Amino acid sequence: MGLLDVLLGRSKPVRPDLDQLFGLSSAAITLQAASELRPTGSGSVCFAAVEGGAFAEIQQDLRSLLSVEASRDSYGYTWLRSRHDPSEVTDLVTDLHAVNSALESGGFGPQLLCSLVGFEDPQGHRVALVYLYKRGSFYPFAPLPGEKRDHALELQVRALVADDLRLEADLSRWFPVWGAPGMAG
Repeated sequence: MGLLDVLLGRSKPVRPDLDQLFGLSSAAITLQAASELRPTGSGSVCFAAVEGGAFAEIQQDLRSLLSVEASRDSYGYTWLRSRHDPSEVTDLVTDLHAVNSALESGGFGPQLLCSLVGFEDPQGHRVALVYLYKRGSFYPFAPLPGEKRDHALELQVRALVADDLRLEADLSRWFPVWGAPGMAG
């Protein structure tokens, strides 16, 4: 970072650290111990798809090796969803890491947007821990009906997992991921 960057208040972007995803396993234990939130066994990776044989081949390999389901959202982003028994959070996180790693090593890191793991309490309140690929940080997202958010639950979850995950400090970057595959079981 140069002097001009310091004077203009610019900072170097955080380099994604996919190994941060493994912190989700300990965050899941923390949430289970400190709240009624339990893993749903579902998670997903979101990316901007590109055309081309190499990209299609990676996606096909991932679907066959990991049994992930592909879908496209209303914004045109592709989601690869993995499902496991809710008690197998480590296996779910390993799948999400493998998807991210395969896309990154194939040269498609710039297309990666986020990954998430879903949680739910007995009353049906849902929350996801979302990893922002380009920021290298996590944030909680708790949707409510009518595309509203449960900000109180998001802040509660942030406080609970602060020692387990690198959290996104800028709340304006806590983007909603409405209808994301992986939010529920």
